[in-house]
Amino acid sequence: MPHLTLEYSSNLGTTITPALLRTANQALLGTGQFQEIDIKSRAIAFDCFAVGINESPRGFVAARLELLSGRDADTKRDIANKLLAALEAVIVADELELQISVQIVDIDRDSYAKTLIPPKT
Repeated sequence: MPHLTLEYSSNLGTTITPALLRTANQALLGTGQFQEIDIKSRAIAFDCFAVGINESPRGFVAARLELLSGRDADTKRDIANKLLAALEAVIVADELELQISVQIVDIDRDSYAKTLIPPKT
């Protein structure tokens, strides 16, 4: 935990990369709320999308951060702001009007299960 999913418009091209995900992970680590090994991120591009109703060049990045429940609103707001700042710093979309958003979603702590399987050597 946490699980970060970036959904984004495919007109961003190759802007969303594994290096960008690691930057997001670093921002999350920097909040002091998570262990490095627990931060997982992934990105999904959408070819079929619309932003508004006109055909001007627009794009989006919607970050959904799932956390175990129990953090207060101020802590979640701080995490969201730090993640948003990290994404704003590295996403390049010179040809587009771009919207970047961060949403934090609580996962019920009592029903969450996880295991770590080490590599076989």
